[in-house]
Amino acid sequence: MSLSAAEDNSASEIHLPADIDWHMLDKSKFFFLGAALFSGVSAALYPVVVLKTRQQVLPTQISSLKLSLSIMNHEGVRGFYRGFGTSLMGTIPARALYMTALEVTKSNVGTATVRLGFSDTTATAIANAAAGLSSAMAAQVVWTPIDVVSQRLMVQDCNGSSIKSSKNMIPSSSSCRYMNGIDAFRKILNADGPRGLYRGFGISILTYAPSNAVWWASYSVAHRLVWGGIGCYASKKDENAVNGGGGCGYRPGSKEMVAVQGVCAAMASGVSAMITMPLDTIKTRLQVLDREENGRTRPLTVMQTVRNLVKEGGFAACYRGLGPRWVSMSMSATTMITTYEFLKRLSTKNRDSLTS
Repeated sequence: MSLSAAEDNSASEIHLPADIDWHMLDKSKFFFLGAALFSGVSAALYPVVVLKTRQQVLPTQISSLKLSLSIMNHEGVRGFYRGFGTSLMGTIPARALYMTALEVTKSNVGTATVRLGFSDTTATAIANAAAGLSSAMAAQVVWTPIDVVSQRLMVQDCNGSSIKSSKNMIPSSSSCRYMNGIDAFRKILNADGPRGLYRGFGISILTYAPSNAVWWASYSVAHRLVWGGIGCYASKKDENAVNGGGGCGYRPGSKEMVAVQGVCAAMASGVSAMITMPLDTIKTRLQVLDREENGRTRPLTVMQTVRNLVKEGGFAACYRGLGPRWVSMSMSATTMITTYEFLKRLSTKNRDSLTS
């Protein structure tokens, strides 16, 4: 399947590089370079994730600026990287599963939809939606335990250090003290068994699977619309050349490609963030907070979590941390898609390998 915009007269004026399918990739290079590139992206965006997570579990709304200054004053730069080592260890296998499921599904579904008679645009949107759905579900098998551990480390000790006011203290975040990710993994497993590591797994699937499907479908549609608009502009600009039989033949450079990818990624991220924010807040609280029952701590249920949120601030409480999440998703999506496309081109097999 090709993402080259060649369906209508305007889009035919633009010659985009052909899409790179799964069979065209050098898999070892793809996974090795992918681990390195996405680890760097995760490190750059991690402080925003810490901000979002703390805002979601606090019982009152605190601005991102105030919370950032509080973390810096009481914990220093290290406060923005709590649990990062654990998160990084999970990023590599989770990304490998994600990218494999994404590419395999996109290639297979794309081919099947074209054979069924769908237009290239529709087939691309369906293939990207299916790929986003399957890749999110595959990645969550690895990512949920990592998410549980890293988020507990993110909010540990921030009652006394980051937020001094007692009314802002995180309610029953955990009765355990974790030395590091391995210690947290062991203690959670001993206390609650495997179920403790998969807290919120169901709602994680409900959050990320539709979000990924919407994101990839929106991205593919936006990608074609933007390039179609550019093609129309290029066609008008070079109308004389076209009338003379020379054709426009516009080939975008790498800067134009990256700019369009970034704009389309940000557009798709805004829609996904708004739709799935309440589910993400509930998921985070399920994974981090406990309730006291007969002197023992027990996990919260979904209904208890929702009731607590509504009691604390109404429906608006479900959107705590929306700013950091929107920024995080937009920045992550923009860097992810540009890095991802760059990675695919770096990992493409040579012509001899493809024809052999």
